[in-house]
Amino acid sequence: MRALARSFAMGRRGFLRRPGTDQARGIALLLAAILGFTLMDATAKHLTQTYHPVQVIWVRFVGNLLIFALIFRQALPPLLRTRHPAAQFARSLMQLGSVGLFFTSLQFIGLAEATAIMDLNPVLITLGAALFLGERIGLRRIAGIAAALVGALLIIRPGLGVFQPAALLPLAGAFTFAAGALLTRMVRGDSVATSVLWSAIVGSIASSLLVPFFWQPMAGADLWAFALLAAFGTVSQYLLVQAFSAAEAGALAPFGYTGLIWAGLWGWLFFGQLPDLWTIGGATLIVAAGLYVWSREARAAKGDPCATTDPR
Repeated sequence: MRALARSFAMGRRGFLRRPGTDQARGIALLLAAILGFTLMDATAKHLTQTYHPVQVIWVRFVGNLLIFALIFRQALPPLLRTRHPAAQFARSLMQLGSVGLFFTSLQFIGLAEATAIMDLNPVLITLGAALFLGERIGLRRIAGIAAALVGALLIIRPGLGVFQPAALLPLAGAFTFAAGALLTRMVRGDSVATSVLWSAIVGSIASSLLVPFFWQPMAGADLWAFALLAAFGTVSQYLLVQAFSAAEAGALAPFGYTGLIWAGLWGWLFFGQLPDLWTIGGATLIVAAGLYVWSREARAAKGDPCATTDPR
């Protein structure tokens, strides 16, 4: 733990840096973060087979809070100050909601399926920005969003015998994640460290209020998994922040979909679950639509005449 704390302390200034131009380093850090997050998800799936998701979520957030409090112990009061307390609180609740919905779904459906459905969030963010933040959107981007939703329906397959209501949980999680991302835009005047700490504190308090109703004594043989859950979540969050400190968001966006590969691998390796052809087809459609919408956003951000005059 001390070695981990020292490692974080050496790099904590990255939480306050502006994005740089070291694209290769940023991509490498993002790939490592995505790998860590999928290992956290696999660990959560393992634990939710025995423990209630609320208890697993509690460990995830409390572990996060304890490690970050250790890192920022001398700077906590200033970092917790925000000009947007209501928005920070709402954003943190949305993050708690997405983690809770995703972890709960892992009790019932495969890791690859849940991850693919959650990967709707980039196109939902684009849609939400148009609906609630007044950002322009055209027919081509709407078509990309619709294609991604069709991909999710291919995985969920409502109305068919293979439909599982639990598949709606990561779908709802994608919406709460997108809402949290939009709220993050509203608090962008705060440092990343402030947002991270708010999320950890709100998540810890909210889950602590619920966990007594679902508490189950932790078996000694499972303590390693709970420790890994907290460690994977914290280290991955740190790597993610460092990635966005090193490179532009537009350069990193497409690599987020590598999580689908890892989720499929862990699902097969640890749980003997292979995604079926419907899931593979739906995931492919979601990724293709997400990359298309991202490419339109990237062109608009660079001042492409076609993209700015016709933001589709």
